[in-house]
Amino acid sequence: MPKSTTRERVRPDVGRYVSDALRERYFAACDALYALGAPAAAEQDVETSFGTTHVYRYGSDDPALSSRTPVVLVHGAGSCSAMWYPNTAALSSERTVYAIDTPGDPGRSVQREPIHQPERAAQWLEETLAGLGLDRVHLVGSSYGGWLALNQAHLRPGRLASVTLLDPGGLEKVGLRFFVWIFASLFATSAPKALRPRLAAWLEQPVLVVPELRAMARASVRAYRIRRPAPLPLSDAELSTVRTPLYLLLGRRSLLVHPKRQVERVPRLIPGARAEIVSHTGHGPQIDHADEVNRRMLAFMESAGSQHPVPERP
Repeated sequence: MPKSTTRERVRPDVGRYVSDALRERYFAACDALYALGAPAAAEQDVETSFGTTHVYRYGSDDPALSSRTPVVLVHGAGSCSAMWYPNTAALSSERTVYAIDTPGDPGRSVQREPIHQPERAAQWLEETLAGLGLDRVHLVGSSYGGWLALNQAHLRPGRLASVTLLDPGGLEKVGLRFFVWIFASLFATSAPKALRPRLAAWLEQPVLVVPELRAMARASVRAYRIRRPAPLPLSDAELSTVRTPLYLLLGRRSLLVHPKRQVERVPRLIPGARAEIVSHTGHGPQIDHADEVNRRMLAFMESAGSQHPVPERP
């Protein structure tokens, strides 16, 4: 696998590791979290115009499974595909699953060019799916990965059978309350062990009570420097162009978006879109309500596979 080291000359507008030692320490923390989920059947690197994309594949070689439209998972900012550990077993029992490490975030991908611009992001993901030989996929994105998935449905929908957005970016401008929550959560990772369950409940933050997830988050902050602005939200006109079957799943106490506002707005703008709220959760419904969210996602993918194309609006 290609590696980027601190001795190499790097662009100032792409993500990078602070040092080789911290990168390897972060990888070890990621591997401990991967071990909580389904074992990967294979790993591969896909070369794109923007760098090397590292991909994990889950699922068996059962022809019945491989004949079904696969699932592609895109993680949130500041993380890697290890965050999908509560979901890989359930999803890969029904479909082949590919989990992508996004270039520009800590993970095993190696970024050479920025991809935060909408057109570049869509081109990167298109090249990655093509490099994997995937003509049709169910795309799932969480947080920043939700923006990447929504952006793909807007600009490069040709390979998409459906899109599932888990408390995604791209619907509203990221407000101060979200950044305060992020910093408070990071600060709370240093709290005494006895206080973490109470803080986790108050902050709606599962990172604090899953030791492996907490260790990965702390290692990430030390090891990697993200170099990109927050993505701009799609306008009403841009959302109205989406024709891919779309499922929006929000935490009732999300601080990234206003859930009630978006469950009304998105189906109004996107024909046939489904939007739901998960109670008793915030920004990570697929982690702290994994069984419920896994069932909902698989049911949506099954229904999306039988949907007729949504006609263009006049």
